[in-house]
Parts: sequence; structure tokens; C-alpha cells
Amino acid sequence: MSSAAPLLTKQFRDLTGKKGLPGVYAELVNDNIFVWQIGIAPTDKDSVYYGGYYKAEIKFPRDYPFMPPSFRFLRPVFHPNIYKDGKLCISILHPPGDDPQSGESAAERWSPAQSVESIILSIMSLLEDPNCSSPANVDAGVLWRKDRDEYRSIVQKQVEETKADIPKDFKMPSTADFVVKKATTPAVELDDEGFWYDSGEEEDFEYEEASDVEMTEAECEDEEDEAEVSDADSGTM
Repeated sequence: MSSAAPLLTKQFRDLTGKKGLPGVYAELVNDNIFVWQIGIAPTDKDSVYYGGYYKAEIKFPRDYPFMPPSFRFLRPVFHPNIYKDGKLCISILHPPGDDPQSGESAAERWSPAQSVESIILSIMSLLEDPNCSSPANVDAGVLWRKDRDEYRSIVQKQVEETKADIPKDFKMPSTADFVVKKATTPAVELDDEGFWYDSGEEEDFEYEEASDVEMTEAECEDEEDEAEVSDADSGTM
């Protein structure tokens, strides 16, 4: 617990500093380092969510980073992996360790190596690349697969509603060349004896174009079909 507050203070400063994530706003709730209010404004102009400002709350446990924070959007977000109460269904926020019941491995779930930045990057990616095989919002999952025009219509109505939440000191993204930034990892090198050591430097951030992270409708349907076949083989629904 003693290390959580200093670590969160550093991550907050990193996120809100000059090198923070594009399209992301953050502030503390009542100056409490364990409760953040953030806003996510998608930067990909081709995204159905582009133009929206999605306000959310992150609450951190006292044993962070060994256990994950909770995340909840404060307005409804129509998306296959977002519950109607704003809670998010994403593996990275599930407690660490293998979970045979869900089929998630420890590598998919939370680990102390994650950070607030990696959480937000995962959420930004999920907005454009939903997991169609296990929807939290069944209606959104069906429309994503079957009627993308109707899906877009619902989201665009919500986009307009979210604009009321844009802070006066926040500049909405005006360009959309890139949508995902890979998290920084420590740079490591080999010493004279062939052992790894931390060089003390960090690798530069890299961006991926939107086309590299989007899942096509056909891929989405294939993923769900495979899940249904797997359930049938195992005798489950």
C-alpha cells in the first residue's frame, strides 16, 4: 500500500504531461490519487466514435499495481464489450492469474507490469476492435455484426450527447493519422558477459495506423462462429 500512492502520482503526471496520450484528459476526484476521472476522445476520424468525449472513472485499490483498478464509463456507450451501466468487459482489468472458468490465461489478464496508460490504450483499441464472441451488450453485438448502419446511428446520437462533457481546457483531436500507441518498455542491453541489464533509457513510443488494428465484420463473425462450434463440441451453450 505504501508504494501505491507514489506510483499513481507518477503515472498521473506522465498521463497529463506534455508526452501524455493524444485525446486523453485526466483529473483527480477530490484530490484523491486513488480516484481519477478521465476523458477519452478517439483520434481516428474514420471511427464511429470519433468526435465523442467519453468520460469515465477509474478507482485504484490500495494494493495497486498488484491488483487492477475498476473502470466505468459515466455515460452509456453502445458497444459489444461495455455493459449498460458503463462497466467494461476487458481481460486486462480482470484479477491476475489463470481463470479456467472463463478460459483466460494469466497473460491476458492483469499484471503489475500494466499501467494506467496501457489500460487506456487497450480500451481505445477495444472501441474499434470488439470481442464479438463474448458480448457484454448483446444488442450491440448483434448490430455490429448484422446492421452496421443502425449501429453507427445509435453511436452517433451518443457522440453528440457526450460533447456536453468536454472540459473547457481540453482540445479535442483535430487530426486522425494514428489511433494506437504502444506502451513504453524499458530498454535492455547485453553486458560484456552476456547478461541482460536495464540501460536506464526507454524506447520511443510507436504508433500504428487505424487499418492495422481494426477487425473486419467478416473476421468478427468468424470469431463468433468458431466460439459457437467450440461450445457445441463441448456440450455447452
